[in-house]
Amino acid sequence: MTIEFHPQLPTDSVAPRIAVVGSLNADLTVWVPRRPGSDETLHADRAAWFRGGKGANQAVGAARLGAQVVMIGRVGDDEQGRWLRAGLEAEGIDCRHVAPAPDTTGLAVITVDDTDVSIIVAAGANAWLDPDGVTEASGEISAADALLLQGEVGAAAAYAAARIARANQTLVVFNPAPYNDVAPMVVPLADVVIVNRQESAQLQAHRDGGMCDLRPDAVLVETRGEHGCAVHLGSVGGQDRGVEVAAPKVTVRDATGAGDAFAAAFAVSMALGSDPAAAAELAVRAGAAAVTVDGAQPSLPTAAQLTRPSGPAASRRGERDVDSEAVARQAVPRYEVP
Repeated sequence: MTIEFHPQLPTDSVAPRIAVVGSLNADLTVWVPRRPGSDETLHADRAAWFRGGKGANQAVGAARLGAQVVMIGRVGDDEQGRWLRAGLEAEGIDCRHVAPAPDTTGLAVITVDDTDVSIIVAAGANAWLDPDGVTEASGEISAADALLLQGEVGAAAAYAAARIARANQTLVVFNPAPYNDVAPMVVPLADVVIVNRQESAQLQAHRDGGMCDLRPDAVLVETRGEHGCAVHLGSVGGQDRGVEVAAPKVTVRDATGAGDAFAAAFAVSMALGSDPAAAAELAVRAGAAAVTVDGAQPSLPTAAQLTRPSGPAASRRGERDVDSEAVARQAVPRYEVP
């Protein structure tokens, strides 16, 4: 099946409302020539701090595509937490429900080599988001066109958010990354489930084991890196309905945040009424753009970047009221080890 690209994106008069319940992390990214072996010390080529967390990344991704975004999450009462919140506010994101918790701000240590990316996450304050905290934002979730969820907050909090959304006809877009105990609770409530190849296998194992299953009308999207994605639309008469969407060819610099760029673009497009195949076409362009820039949040593209002829790696300068370069230059706080 061939899809012509006619992106449906927010305008000044039509901006979808997106609620994000998820994590906020300070990302320490380390570039290495290869992965160290057991008991080996290896010198990195370089290292840098970035704002991150899958929830915050997806919130920024949606905001840069023109959506009105509210973030629900927890940070520490520390320099890192204030730095992360300031970054979201500079993107125009509503942070009334980003509250301090009695723990350090979440930390992600990201290792990048020539072939892959691996991430270790310390949840910290993210683990303190509970159903009560989510319920405090029930008005924003209920009023949203779409809710974005991931696997970096507790299962009870994510489940509470999904239930509020379903009760109020808010589209539930779930990205079960990392794949953990959140998935069996949220997958049955999700309208859209976005997984990579590893998460797809884990989800299938849960489905085979009867631990959870998709809603009959749910859309399952499997991202495939440089090969784009596959969109599964359920089955009719025993035949699987779906479409594969190819990704633009780009030079990969850092794949961190590509999945979040994809999920944000998919949610924004669906919230505007696009069909899943058209939403996937926009999402693969967003993911491709993200891999061409270092770091998670610095790599997330704008709507103008995705629609102009120069392609997914075009410059962002002048495309937003927020000065993204100035935000990036804000001093990175020293990470405090308790």
